Amino acid sequence: MGLEKAILKNMDKGEQYEVQFNPKEYTVEKSVPWNPQATAGNDAPEMQFTTGQAKQLSFELFFDGYEEQRDVREPSGSSAGTKEIEKLALIDGDLHRPPKVLFVWGSFSFDGVIESMSQKYTMFLPDGKPCRATVSVRMKEARLVSMKEEENKSPDHAKMRVVRRGETLNSIAAEEYDDPAEWRRIADFNGIDDPREVVPGTKLMVPPIIR
Repeated sequence: MGLEKAILKNMDKGEQYEVQFNPKEYTVEKSVPWNPQATAGNDAPEMQFTTGQAKQLSFELFFDGYEEQRDVREPSGSSAGTKEIEKLALIDGDLHRPPKVLFVWGSFSFDGVIESMSQKYTMFLPDGKPCRATVSVRMKEARLVSMKEEENKSPDHAKMRVVRRGETLNSIAAEEYDDPAEWRRIADFNGIDDPREVVPGTKLMVPPIIR
């Protein structure tokens, strides 16, 4: 039976990346915020619970391409390179935020976002390309993710999106502007006279709302 590899999955795009080597260990942390309340005459304060805090997951990934004289920033076979892992912490132009990420290793899974990432390159080929690296990842549990409301309702620049099956101009306007009545803005910007022309696979430019 082969060794099961850990994967990191971009939940927004459905892309997944298999690690080259499984982590040596991982740590799951959970903070429980109890605040002390001053109580006269007691040696210990009364503790008051406020609100739950998200779990945090931290782990390290090791990349080694020395034997193949390979740049570890690039993928190798089914294994991701450091560039692909880094993408999970970068802002996606379509989403205007970094993606939601799922870490899976065997029966363990962690659903959240990448809070921090550190890449340490420790060995290099004669041409200067890194062939060995360690990437430290810290994730925060997140069931739902979003942008700031004002940014979501008023994109700061036009962006392109591809129409998916079942989508209409109304549903796209509702998603982009939180107002299905704004479908005409998208239609006019793309020179669409008949909304029925919008079929799956159609590329649309979604214009910003200038206030």
